[in-house]
Amino acid sequence: MNADRPAILGGVPLRPDGPPGWPPPDPATDAALRALIETGEWGRYHGPHGEALRAALAETHGGCGVHLCAGGTAAVELALIGVGVTAGDEVILAGYDFRANAANVLALGAVPVAVDVRPDDWQIGPDAVRAALTAKTKAVLVSHLHGGAVDLPAVRALCDEAGVALIEDACQNPGATVHGRPAGTWGDAGVLSFGGSKPLTAGRGGAVLVPSNPAGARIAARVRRHVGRGNDLSPLSEMQAAVLLPQVRALAERTRIRAESAATLRGIAGLTPLAPAATAETTPGFYKMGFQYDPAAFDGLPRGLFCAALRAEGVAFDPGFAALRSQFSGRRVRFVGDLPHADAAGARCVVLHHPVLLTGGADLAAIPAAVERVRAWAGEIARTVPLPNEADTLEL
Repeated sequence: MNADRPAILGGVPLRPDGPPGWPPPDPATDAALRALIETGEWGRYHGPHGEALRAALAETHGGCGVHLCAGGTAAVELALIGVGVTAGDEVILAGYDFRANAANVLALGAVPVAVDVRPDDWQIGPDAVRAALTAKTKAVLVSHLHGGAVDLPAVRALCDEAGVALIEDACQNPGATVHGRPAGTWGDAGVLSFGGSKPLTAGRGGAVLVPSNPAGARIAARVRRHVGRGNDLSPLSEMQAAVLLPQVRALAERTRIRAESAATLRGIAGLTPLAPAATAETTPGFYKMGFQYDPAAFDGLPRGLFCAALRAEGVAFDPGFAALRSQFSGRRVRFVGDLPHADAAGARCVVLHHPVLLTGGADLAAIPAAVERVRAWAGEIARTVPLPNEADTLEL
């Protein structure tokens, strides 16, 4: 057997045990779980852990108000409700985004207005937002995707000028600094996710962040009125809060480590990072590290086969999101123009799952080695391995 033959063609994987798992072993989290058992606080409706988590998140996000909830998707919907989005309103968002953001707008009877993304980093930009504004625009929903950072000073100024709300989806980059401020604090409302694969994880969960001013207090009050049904409609449990608290305390250091690891993966031919290089003003946060994949640099190898080949080597690459235009009908979403860059992102984005950025060492070194192995055999992979099905179903 050829020792350099890739695993997808029958060779030995570079990482036979696969990519690092998540969440990792963590003595602080283990101690929190043991304490819950000893005290019985795991079963309480209300207890000290939720309040402690709110305080910790407020401290790391500039003293903002914090509303805990059941998930990041729920948090986006609550943020939309909090800023006053109702049936018939328009909400501007990127044509390349997590599909739940558009679905949340639709759930409120409002209209998602999808705009094109920037060609260099596939993030939503102020020019596209400006061109989509109408008298019906109620809010702009921006997501920092795959380590990228939206130009929030420009988008914030534009929203202020137009008198529309800004919602900042920071579900993919907790701990990041965006133009000098913590991610999630630029908007009239910000959103965090604590899903099972996220850098801050409790299996499920989320948070809505609001400014500590009268406008933020009004948004928080609308959220509380919506979820207050005798019991909380969208709660985060004491058990979840307890395991999140030590992770929040470790977040700054882990964000630094991830950013340093990600910097070593810049410069791989055919993979252009979406994240900006870290500066004093902007430090990326990584849930997925995204790249613009260039098939020409891999002998025309389709994106799906590239990711499958890296997965076979034990490296956690996957295709990015599908563009919204491939998932929603124009009868439900208003698409502004042809959105060529959003379509390109949907066809060419590849993402690396974040755990390897924290473990480093041999796990990290395997990434460029695996990419080069796949590059060397790309032609044969394309000729002999069936193409994975990446088709998406259009919702009518």
